Amino acid sequence: MMFWENHLPALAWLRTYNSGFLKKDVLAGTTLAAYAIPVSLAYASLAGLPPQYGIYGYLLGGIFYAFIGSSRQLAIGPTSAISLLIGVTIANMAYGNPQRWADIASFTALVFAGLSLLAYFLRLSGIINFISDTVMLGFKAGAALAIATTQLPKLFGVPGGGSNFFSQLVVLAQQWPHFNYYVLAFGIIVLLLLILGEKFFPGRPIAILVVIASILVVTLTPLGNIGLSTVGLIPAGLPQFHIPGFDAADLDEIFPLAFACFLLAYIESVSSAKTMAQKYGYKINPRQELLAIGIVNLATGLGQSYPVSGGLSQTAVNDKAGAKTPVALIIASIVIGICLLLFTGLLENLPNVVLACIVIVAVKGLIDVKEFIHLWKTNRTELVLSVTAVIGVLVLGILEGVMIAAIVTLVLVIKAVSTPHIAILGKIPGTRRYSDVERNPDNELFPQLFLFRVESSIYYFNTEYIENHILMKVDEAGSSLKTVIWDLNTSPHVDRAGAKMIGQLFLDLKAKGILLRIANARAGVRDILRNEEIDQLIGKISRQVSLNDIVDEELNR
Repeated sequence: MMFWENHLPALAWLRTYNSGFLKKDVLAGTTLAAYAIPVSLAYASLAGLPPQYGIYGYLLGGIFYAFIGSSRQLAIGPTSAISLLIGVTIANMAYGNPQRWADIASFTALVFAGLSLLAYFLRLSGIINFISDTVMLGFKAGAALAIATTQLPKLFGVPGGGSNFFSQLVVLAQQWPHFNYYVLAFGIIVLLLLILGEKFFPGRPIAILVVIASILVVTLTPLGNIGLSTVGLIPAGLPQFHIPGFDAADLDEIFPLAFACFLLAYIESVSSAKTMAQKYGYKINPRQELLAIGIVNLATGLGQSYPVSGGLSQTAVNDKAGAKTPVALIIASIVIGICLLLFTGLLENLPNVVLACIVIVAVKGLIDVKEFIHLWKTNRTELVLSVTAVIGVLVLGILEGVMIAAIVTLVLVIKAVSTPHIAILGKIPGTRRYSDVERNPDNELFPQLFLFRVESSIYYFNTEYIENHILMKVDEAGSSLKTVIWDLNTSPHVDRAGAKMIGQLFLDLKAKGILLRIANARAGVRDILRNEEIDQLIGKISRQVSLNDIVDEELNR
């Protein structure tokens, strides 16, 4: 039974399900559907796809995640960043062919599913830590600005154009003589209604009310003749499952697109799921989330949709509406299915400017101004990294922005590990303990001793830095120095090159008439040093001898 619960988390929460949960889940699911329909229409347009592709994503995503996902409140569907990523990338591949565009989008979801399932079987759930929060802060802000810019032409009633953020603004400025100010006025009213509704009625499906009102206005009043373009006819019925067509030559471009979507989706899904789990006191399984979003995207790829993921905005709607379990997602899918079967004709007169406004309001939450201000006050280096991510997205595009975010994070990791902090240690007055003298200048130092620790594992790519740094400090210490003591307690791993460096450091110091001693080496580290016969060179390495024991021994020598 445990095996099935690990792979189908629904079996665990279904055992404790009750009628009280059902009432709340039905309300939450209905509310989520009311939120999802207009938002998914807007995101599908952002992806350059027929509007029903966005709705299918919510319909299928909710059903499959409900049984496989480990979060009880996470809502699955199209997101703004992935939608724009799909739209701008496939635009260069589809050659204006709508069917080819749709097939590539769906096939991208299938490749996404393959990557996610592969990561699940290889236990790569640690990928959630691959992109730092700082870089993601900048990426999200850049993506929000890029997404909002793509919607401005709809707001001004012009065709727009341009290949990136800046060129789009230039083209928009050149089209100002053709602005339709009636459309702009209509859009500003819609924006105000959405923003005020979000502020005063958080968690409520304000967007669907605005959609209904705008359809009635366009249908029943002369305002429909002022140049408001509309969504048009949406096919009635449920999605048809089929394998999307693709050209093998497209794989070179589809694979990086699918990888970028997967990276974004997994990070946002797990982050949102963890937020809900912490709020309600339960745990999510990051590895299970790989399986869940893999199966979900397999379904959307086969079911006439495109890559989907968990998102903070739709999850917040689901949570605030009272969702207790993933049954809310099933209810939302049922409501969406009913609307697809019976009510798609009502959406024919929905103005595109309303969808643009929904997107603009949705993405404004991606720009965390308070966090940027916090970085400005506390860490200018990380602020520069975050701003670099913003500029990367705006100048190069959202797909390139994802890659830049990954590369910048990787560079930061390599830099941190290749140039680790080396703490010079001193004795804390009145104790037998030692700490970093840079942070504790009152610590006691001994002229004949030099104590230090490397606050990192020791690998082949940081050995040269560590050795050079220590030799430099030894030279600065002067002729009174007799013994160097290395506290290895903060180095959980030492590779073969690191062990050899320790042996070479011993010989270099010995040539200067200085003894190197090792303290507090962990079991695995001791094994590596013994395997490389370093203990035969520098003497017995024992966990039982503390740093203070060695200090006392050397002081009494």
